Amino acid sequence: MYNDLAVSYSYLGTRQNKKAFKTSFLNVINEFNEWKPLGQERDGSFIFSWVHTKEQESRTHIGIYEYDKNLLSPVYSFPKKVNCTQASTNSDKTLLAFVIKETDEETKESTYKPYLYKIGTHFDDAYDWKLERNRQIMVQFLYPRVSVLSENQPAKLLVLVHHEYIFQYQVKLKTDNIEDDCLSQETLVGKFLWAQWDPEQQTLYYIHNRKRNRIIAYSEGEEESNAGNDKITPTLSGLQFNDEVPHETVLNIPLNLPHLTVSTSSCLIYEDDAIPLRIHDCSLDLIVLTDPNGIVCVCHHYLYQPIQPVVDLKDEDSSPVHFAYSVTVLHQSCVLHCVIPDIPWNKAKKIRPLFKIEGDHLLIIIPDICTHLLDIGLIHEPCCHVTTKPLITETQLLYLAPIVPLEHGSVLNLANLDLISLEIPTNMLVDTFKSDTLLENKLSILHYLILHSGHMDTASELILWQSERPFTLGYPQMLKEYLIATSYAAVQRTLPTDANKLINLLPITSQKIGFEYEIQQDEYIINLSQDVLWNASMMLLSPQQRIVPYRTDIWVKLWEQLAKLSKGTQRFKPSQVVEKLMVSLVCYQPEVLSRCSTPLSPSGGASSTLNDFLSNQCNKRNQVDALPFFEIDSCTASKQEHIISVNLRELSMHLLKQSTENRMNKWQWQSQTPMHVHAVATRYITAQLDQSRQLCQLLCKAATYEPRLEMDKGFIFINNLSDERRLIFFTILEKYYLATESIAFPVPQGFSSFFTFLGYKTLGFDMFMQYVNRNVFELQVDVMKIIMADTDNSKAGIQAKLQMLTALPRSRAKRLLNQWSHPISLMLRAREHSLNILSGVAGPPLGRSQGARRNKGYRGLTAFPSNENMSPLDTFLDLLTAKASLTDIDFGLLIEATEASMEEAMMNAK
Repeated sequence: MYNDLAVSYSYLGTRQNKKAFKTSFLNVINEFNEWKPLGQERDGSFIFSWVHTKEQESRTHIGIYEYDKNLLSPVYSFPKKVNCTQASTNSDKTLLAFVIKETDEETKESTYKPYLYKIGTHFDDAYDWKLERNRQIMVQFLYPRVSVLSENQPAKLLVLVHHEYIFQYQVKLKTDNIEDDCLSQETLVGKFLWAQWDPEQQTLYYIHNRKRNRIIAYSEGEEESNAGNDKITPTLSGLQFNDEVPHETVLNIPLNLPHLTVSTSSCLIYEDDAIPLRIHDCSLDLIVLTDPNGIVCVCHHYLYQPIQPVVDLKDEDSSPVHFAYSVTVLHQSCVLHCVIPDIPWNKAKKIRPLFKIEGDHLLIIIPDICTHLLDIGLIHEPCCHVTTKPLITETQLLYLAPIVPLEHGSVLNLANLDLISLEIPTNMLVDTFKSDTLLENKLSILHYLILHSGHMDTASELILWQSERPFTLGYPQMLKEYLIATSYAAVQRTLPTDANKLINLLPITSQKIGFEYEIQQDEYIINLSQDVLWNASMMLLSPQQRIVPYRTDIWVKLWEQLAKLSKGTQRFKPSQVVEKLMVSLVCYQPEVLSRCSTPLSPSGGASSTLNDFLSNQCNKRNQVDALPFFEIDSCTASKQEHIISVNLRELSMHLLKQSTENRMNKWQWQSQTPMHVHAVATRYITAQLDQSRQLCQLLCKAATYEPRLEMDKGFIFINNLSDERRLIFFTILEKYYLATESIAFPVPQGFSSFFTFLGYKTLGFDMFMQYVNRNVFELQVDVMKIIMADTDNSKAGIQAKLQMLTALPRSRAKRLLNQWSHPISLMLRAREHSLNILSGVAGPPLGRSQGARRNKGYRGLTAFPSNENMSPLDTFLDLLTAKASLTDIDFGLLIEATEASMEEAMMNAK
């Protein structure tokens, strides 16, 4: 009978066009048309109906398409053309339940009728429930975990009648014919407003009215004074079906459902869409999306008029309405709201948004308006949401539906049965980043590329592109996001599995949680906000209350996720280190510190991981040094080591404190020991240094530095730069410095001196000293030597040198004064030497070699007899000898300073 249909055809012709269920065979023969999906089961198989026209006679057929076998098998044939709206088969494909919709041509009223059929018997033997309603009816078989039912195990079937009840039937066949005594009935739910079947989790969600409990989840800002009233509120409940044990209510969520008041027609209008299986009318567009890892999102789409009083709108009315949706991210205990105002009613009522979970994100496609990537994953709190241009612009013949996963990122277009891939193209994100979009949107795109999609090269290219516009508002913030995200990603790749719980305490983004923003997308303004849910765990059935306690399923994972949130664990904040450094750097004296107590010392307190990393970095630098300066600090203990030391201490203490406070929570922290804390902390500090250096290389490349072409490095490289390139270098590296300072990231060794000299050559001296006085520029010994040599000995030059020396720590200034061969240096050192002797703070005695070198060529006191004009010197030297022994007085220095002072006085007199 079905020889012309029993064909095994190839799914898709090519993966490019994604034509899911149309074949060349079916396209050629016009006898088969009006293909319609009736449902999808847990095993991925589809149920289709089609119309077979032959000799001017049309008949409707039902078949099962097994995706994995690529086979379409007809199972039922009607004697005429009918409107079959939905169907379901049991797991061993022996029973078929379907619903017929009949419409009266005169009254235009529709009637739904369900039937049950044993596959393989005569078509007239289909069992009629004698159930006729003008409200939507759907049927669904339950699928056990085992693939094949035993002979004595009855099949379970749900029958849903909108606004009336939900029945569960157990079908146990005694003969080939289905009789009344083969069915046993159980009422699961009374009157309900909406229902949805989740084939993957075997969960039935439904909305019904119930009295509000005293302890419920509130959105932030909602008054708790209403908690004890008896108000009837809509509640979303979830029935979990199990194989051997009865079903159980695992979920109860009170809902806030804005009423759709812009429609004048009756709400008893049904779309009759069987994928996903939802029974609802036009008054409520809601869908629940889940992931086996414990992700649960309740997505609600609605339209409303912001202006009161509300007016009735006709179909072709172009009055503006607000297009809105809310997503209750249950596993993160928050609600995301999106409102797009001023959309014409005749356009807004036709837009059907698609909600689909893609990894750590919820993909929301609003045709012709925008595409959202809401960050709703488990690894961190929702905060990095991406808004980009519409992924789909053609709304005609388009109705996308999420399906049981067949291929990654694919959805079904119910209008033409195309299987469409909805992966967000990377080039679309790049275009959005380069557009005039909001800063938070750019940060979210960087976050997505680095941590979720793994496109590190693309993120680096965007940083290079943005570096060509360094004066853009928020450019340092982008560098901060890049540093934090790449450091987290580096730790995530190398962290041992037994310490992976602690990674949830590391910084992951620079963005704030729960902020509101408004973004312009073409001619539309998109508002996104976030509210917090309180007592979210009260919505769930706890694991110990389950029929089978602690059974591993989505609801136990969801409970554990909410329990982790309730513990109040906090991520480490870079601001903690910044605050410590603000205090410690005031008394920071690198000349008097030793490397033996710094984490970069081979014999110090660092782990072997950090030392190995530094050794590898040195080997890499010996091969190709991509930085325009030598990675060497001249001081005994560099500022880089100090920052790393404070980071390591603060992060270790934070991880240890958080893991200790939560140790009683065995499922989360039982394997976390101080050794794990040490491993995570050292790896993160290592990643900080590594990523900071890589970003510096990237920015130097953006500043036109090519290491294979440049012959010079360091200060010589800066001297040879043109004024234009020098300004570009300074502008970009200044933003890099601001980014690293604000999040306490270490910079490569040698950067501080290079940056200081670059600023000296780029800025005016007064501006340069402002940077010095505000601790932006560090006047280390190496950079001070080159600046002192580069500054002439004119009056202005000498004043500049003295001003810089005054800004230095005392010990560093004395070292530089000793190396400055100028009369001013002699006079300053002589005055300090005399002051120390007269005040009783004489320094250590000069060695013989030094004293001999000082007094060589001078006659000491005999050089200035008392009868000459220099007699005051004799009196002054007598005063000094009365205060200190001769070995403590540097006569050579005093005499040289006196001669220099006299020469300067004579020059000024002339």
